[in-house]
Amino acid sequence: MLKDTFRHKGLRKQLVDQLREKGIDDESVLEAINKVPRHLFMDNAFLNFAYKDQAFPIGAKQTISQPFTVAFQTQLLKVEPREKVLEIGTGSGYQSCVLLEMGAKVFSIERHRSLYQRSKKQLNDLGYFPKLFFGDGYKGLPAFAPFDKIIITAAAPYVPEDLKKQLKVGGIMVIPHGKGKSQQMQRITKISEEKFEVEDFGSFSFVPMLHNKSFNS
Repeated sequence: MLKDTFRHKGLRKQLVDQLREKGIDDESVLEAINKVPRHLFMDNAFLNFAYKDQAFPIGAKQTISQPFTVAFQTQLLKVEPREKVLEIGTGSGYQSCVLLEMGAKVFSIERHRSLYQRSKKQLNDLGYFPKLFFGDGYKGLPAFAPFDKIIITAAAPYVPEDLKKQLKVGGIMVIPHGKGKSQQMQRITKISEEKFEVEDFGSFSFVPMLHNKSFNS
C-alpha cells in the first residue's frame, strides 16, 4: 500500500497555500485538505500530479474534483462538527474524507457500483468510516433524514425535490445547477418547509448527475 510521506505532506502544504491565494479563507477547510492524502485516491498514472490543482479521471467516466472546487464547495457548506452531511456522488471518496476531517457525520451515495466498492475499501483502509450507499442520488436517503447539510458533486439539471425535503430547516445545500458544459454553483438555504434562499457563486464544470440510474460497472 502506498504511504503518506514527508514529501507528500510538503506538497499538500503547497497546495493549501495555493488555495489560500485563490480565495479559500475557511481555515477549517484548509486544515482538512492539508490532512487528507489526495495521492492515495488516484490512479498510479497520476501520482506525480496528485497535488496539482486539477481534476483527474478515476474510472467509470468520473473524476476526482479539482482541489479548489472541493475547497470552494466545502467552504460554502459552512460545516460544523457533528453535523449530518449528505454527499451525492462519492466518487473517489476524497470529498467525504475532507468532510470527516472537519468533524461531520458523512452519508454518501454513489451510483457506480465499481466506485462504491473501491471507495468503501479504500476509505476503510485509510481509517475513514463514512456511511456509504450504492444507489440513486436524486432520491437521497430518506431513512436518515433530515440532514444539516447536503453537497452534490455532479451537475444537476434541476434541484431534486426529494433532497430539498430531506434538508433540515436552516440547513444548506450546495449544488452545481444547470445543463451543458458549465453549471452555476448555488448555495440553497432552507428558510422554512416551503421557502428557500438561493445564492449564486459562479460557473463550474462537473460530470452530469444522471436520474434513475445506477451502474454495476
